[in-house]
Amino acid sequence: MIQPSLAEIVTSLLIVLGASFALIGSWGLVRLPTLMERLHGPTKATTLGLGGILLGSVAYFQLAQDVWSAQELLVSIFLFITAPISANMVAKVHLHRVRLKDGDGIESPAGKPPEPPAKGDWATYEAPHRNSSVRTSDE
Repeated sequence: MIQPSLAEIVTSLLIVLGASFALIGSWGLVRLPTLMERLHGPTKATTLGLGGILLGSVAYFQLAQDVWSAQELLVSIFLFITAPISANMVAKVHLHRVRLKDGDGIESPAGKPPEPPAKGDWATYEAPHRNSSVRTSDE
């Protein structure tokens, strides 16, 4: 076990670093104009922020109290697996709505998003093939 003051300094630095990332990610979620730009705040910066806070918690229990705690690691693993998947699903729904012209119509500072290809070159827009085992709603 190391000195309590060093453990507190390491823990404090990790928590402040994580809180800074979470604040920046939340600010990006509120301030960015379009949905696709808003996805970056919670999926990247806020995820790193929560990871830093959880590392601070692990460091405190390991360094100051000499206790191993696996709950923080399980939360981190769950977060790092689910955040990109949920962001991918939200982005796919948004791209489908833009393709169907139901999108929000807000132009971003980055410019208008590119139009998807007209013919099924893009995996999320490709219809099931005739002889595939996938059932569609019109069958």
